[in-house]
Amino acid sequence: MSFNLIMLGIASLIAIGILLHHPSKTLGIPSLLIFMAVGLVFGNGEFDFVYDNLQMTSLIGGMALNVIVFVGGLNTSTKSIKLAWKEGGTLSSFGVLFTTLIFAVILYYLLNLNFLTCLLFAAVVSSTDAAAVFSILESKKLKLKENTDTVLEFESATNDPVALLMVILLTDILVSSSGIALSVSSIAMLLAQQILLGGLVGYILGKLCVMALNHIKLNEVGLIPVFILTCFIIAVYGTELVGGNILVAVYIAGVIIGNQLLRGGEVNKHFYNGLAWLAQSLMFIIIGLQIFPQNLVSVFWVSLLPALLLIFVARPLAVQLCYLPFVKASWKKRLFISSIGLKGATPIVFALIPATAGVEGSIEMIHMVFFVVLFSVFIQGGAIEPLAKKLGLVKQ
Repeated sequence: MSFNLIMLGIASLIAIGILLHHPSKTLGIPSLLIFMAVGLVFGNGEFDFVYDNLQMTSLIGGMALNVIVFVGGLNTSTKSIKLAWKEGGTLSSFGVLFTTLIFAVILYYLLNLNFLTCLLFAAVVSSTDAAAVFSILESKKLKLKENTDTVLEFESATNDPVALLMVILLTDILVSSSGIALSVSSIAMLLAQQILLGGLVGYILGKLCVMALNHIKLNEVGLIPVFILTCFIIAVYGTELVGGNILVAVYIAGVIIGNQLLRGGEVNKHFYNGLAWLAQSLMFIIIGLQIFPQNLVSVFWVSLLPALLLIFVARPLAVQLCYLPFVKASWKKRLFISSIGLKGATPIVFALIPATAGVEGSIEMIHMVFFVVLFSVFIQGGAIEPLAKKLGLVKQ
């Protein structure tokens, strides 16, 4: 298939998804499902077109995720960080670890898999999805008491790095015969290195970008978002070169630029919100194209119970453990956050990592993760508004 036809096809699918977005938003259906459904309907056997390229899907999904996290950083105010960093930071680090461990134990007793594979599966689905959380809270126009919405948004915007590190580490262990001998101390050192180097690169580039734009008065305002985009690209590939975590780097760079840049605010807002939508729609459609609908049928029943146990057991237990130090948090807030661990396309992107590395059973894992995401969107996404009202957490 020629490059022209590929670009024509992708652009047409995105256009169809955008046209379906407004009616789907009216019905309360997340945009994730619309764009992914477009990919599912038009790809893999239908209309004489088959797309099966794990490497390309992983590359596009990873870059789109970088863009989404960066834009999330741009839109995050330091005020909200000050309000939510303790609870949100605990949920985005220890919450991910606890969810992974609890869900891995559940999977070990449910499925005929070794414990390392169960840990990998659990790590893939352990984080909440920023795009899904932002989308549903915005579409419902929900403002919650006790900064509950701020905590959820902060958690979802910052928990991907920990989950990604675990997925990469467990994938390396499973594909390497000597990887299993890694000590706890070496794993901790690797995690610390990734987070510290990623944070350092993001901080330096964010500061340099702000200093340059605040001191050099560009006559053409349209050049400001272009300059920021080049800084984002440098952050992505610079962090990869030094061995840091890209998601940490782009999020920190985004927060610094979004809060300290003195000019071009309105232009940046529109430009990067549009870029985030393009990244989301492209990621969802490519993932939809990669998934074979005929393979979904065989894993539906196998995925059902694990998905429900993740939603109703693993996530609530992990959140309750995280909230033990926060004695002032009300039981209503704890219950709501326990119930809303919304998944999105991120777990599917993470599931592509072991698949591209050739981990045994990873293709089936992608399709199982798809159902976990689907159940999460319908159950947890659908519960946000009624549960918040029932608990009296909605601001009047």
